[in-house]
Amino acid sequence: MKKFKYIAAQLLLCFMVLSGCDKYLDVEPKGKQLLKTTNDFDLWLNAQTFTTEINSPYLDYMTDNMDYLNVNTPPIALVDFVYTWAAQFTSDVSASAYLWADHYKRISLYNTVLLGIDAAEGGTESQKNSLKAEALLGRAYSYFYLVNEYAKPYDEATATGDLAVPFVTSDNVSQKAPPRATTAEIYQHILNDINAAIPNLPEDNSSARFRGSKAAAYSVLARVYLYRREYSEAQRYAELALANTRAIMIDYTNPVSFPNTQNVVSHPDAIYGKGYAAVGIPIALDFKSTFASNDARRTIFYSNWTSTVRGATAFSAASVTPIFQLTNSGTTVQEMHLIAAECAVRSTAPNSLATALSHLNQVRRNRYTGMPIESRDFASADQNIVFNEVLAERRRELPFHSLRWFDMRRFDKENRMPAVIRTNAQNAVIATLEPHSPRYTLQIPIQVMAFNPDMPQNP
Repeated sequence: MKKFKYIAAQLLLCFMVLSGCDKYLDVEPKGKQLLKTTNDFDLWLNAQTFTTEINSPYLDYMTDNMDYLNVNTPPIALVDFVYTWAAQFTSDVSASAYLWADHYKRISLYNTVLLGIDAAEGGTESQKNSLKAEALLGRAYSYFYLVNEYAKPYDEATATGDLAVPFVTSDNVSQKAPPRATTAEIYQHILNDINAAIPNLPEDNSSARFRGSKAAAYSVLARVYLYRREYSEAQRYAELALANTRAIMIDYTNPVSFPNTQNVVSHPDAIYGKGYAAVGIPIALDFKSTFASNDARRTIFYSNWTSTVRGATAFSAASVTPIFQLTNSGTTVQEMHLIAAECAVRSTAPNSLATALSHLNQVRRNRYTGMPIESRDFASADQNIVFNEVLAERRRELPFHSLRWFDMRRFDKENRMPAVIRTNAQNAVIATLEPHSPRYTLQIPIQVMAFNPDMPQNP
């Protein structure tokens, strides 16, 4: 019944939040404390605020997957600034701090659970520990986004000196927050929170997949280690997530298997569901060219696929397959298979190539048409060929799920990213993202800097 209690939880959330904003974090301060019982905290974690992590798809507008012909030069709207990798996304210090404020709002609300649940009335110790564990997982997930947006891509050699973001454990955001922690410190907090959560998380979250579970925690750990480029650990946790979840992949080649709800966080492939409104995004022609003619995703997720006109084909399931109109930026079965495949093909361990192909083909069998089903498999004895195909499949499977930008940052550290060039409708170059550009790391928003001029800024 959890997933049917959004409205009650949102009303509770509205009562608990007052207008105004904190000068340090640019998030709304918490109002009068109304959470009294363990059930109140349980409903709190059902609020729609927790079914998302990012409220708009603009993080994907920075990627090489899209081609936005209507960009204004000079930039005017948020989308223009984001698409051209502007150092700042606004000059208005009264505007909400895009991305930063979203994440810190959720962190504050998770901290409310962590600080208040022990004193809640009613409920067993086990129930309280489970809710605390979910809040720890949720907070870690938010910090995962922050560290991959506002810190340099993880590098073991420099992580102890690279500045990241403040680590906030209070739910009173009117208090001055601590200074920017290092990348190493934020990642350690993330790992500590998730590992502390795992023993008390439920075994299954099938009734509300945006809530925590052991498999959800393993899946987030798989992501964390992937972006730390610790590939053996990423593979281990991806396979643990697959072994412990009841989620199953959706077969895009068979409409009978499609879910019967548009609520993406309830789709059967979600391990840790997070809704994300990535719709109507025009795709780049070079990205479009990577899809095979028997790839079912072409006509499920993309409008005007047959058009050869630049900017005409868009990632827009809402107009072609409404059941998939929202995207899951949370973890899924297919993402875990692709993480395991990539990590295995990077390995020199015995049978690693066979393991990589097995995970890769689990995805392909649910994405490509053709019979017998074995005809959908990818096969090669060349490790480099398999590696390139795994990365290409990851790009096709997760194009607008808030992860491609993070992948570009990761690949840039490995010298795998060429320059990304933006051109307008007249084919004039308006922006270029060079390899190793400082724009791969977002600057701290000016809304935060305006009240904290002593905070170190990113280049």
